[in-house]
Amino acid sequence: MSASAHIHDNAGWPMASPVLSVLIPFLRDDPGVLLALLEREALALDGAVELVLLDDGTADPALTARLTAQIDALALPTRLITLTANEGRSIGRNRLASAARGGSLLFLDSDMRPDHDRFLQTWARLTTEQAPAVAFGGFSLLQAPQEARFAVHRSMAAKSDCLSHERRALQPEKYVFTSNLLVRRDVFETEAFDPGFSGWGWEDVEWAMRVSRRFAVVHLDNTATHMGLDTVEALAAKYEQSAPNFARVVARHPDFVAAYPSYRVAKKLKTVPGLKAVRPLFKRAAHMTALPVPLRAFSLRLYRAALYAEAI
Repeated sequence: MSASAHIHDNAGWPMASPVLSVLIPFLRDDPGVLLALLEREALALDGAVELVLLDDGTADPALTARLTAQIDALALPTRLITLTANEGRSIGRNRLASAARGGSLLFLDSDMRPDHDRFLQTWARLTTEQAPAVAFGGFSLLQAPQEARFAVHRSMAAKSDCLSHERRALQPEKYVFTSNLLVRRDVFETEAFDPGFSGWGWEDVEWAMRVSRRFAVVHLDNTATHMGLDTVEALAAKYEQSAPNFARVVARHPDFVAAYPSYRVAKKLKTVPGLKAVRPLFKRAAHMTALPVPLRAFSLRLYRAALYAEAI
């Protein structure tokens, strides 16, 4: 059963004719800082870009009131959709796309921060001049927190996520995440996110696998910083959630997944006797602050692979 929704539009929304819709889902986060950064480009954009935000069931009246006041002060045409209950990542993104009016959709998580002040202008220009089916701008860690508790995640993200656009283009479907992701509307209407995925992980990569079989996936250098680094415990919990999703991807796209290191390691670990008993040791090592960060990161990767080995 779908959650009920309250919709709030600012004064710029009704008359705008955007070419690009920026879609920002959030849950128990405050996207106010991101809105302020995007607003810096409002004058240069002159109505070509709109913002659509989805509060996926936070149920925080104070946050809603703050955001409503901020949105009313924005020059960027903006809509806020507030849900009474959580619907999940895939359904939420599909709902955002239904509310958008632009010919292209830019998915941008609330914990992202543009790395330069022509971020939206770059996307709008690409949309107008080339209208790619799918394009990913890339992640960085330029503005990410430096606290020691995030050191393992920072190390892992730098190695596997924050890659150059040339490197990402070598496996275009693999390096597609629903943050800083541009999708042309007709492509999204052809291939929406699968609501069968639950919890965290892999629904964006699985979507990209499907799309890449029919459309070109472009990679460019228009990065934003992923501010939401996790502790080891939080990241391990996400990996635990993601194991069934990984198995779902393996079943659907064995040809793509066969080239992924995470799959190859999981297949090897599957043959290890007593893996289930050994697996907690990988997680424990990742928690040990006395160990070098690269070793802790390697241990957490092994923990993830061991989870995946049991799922496939």
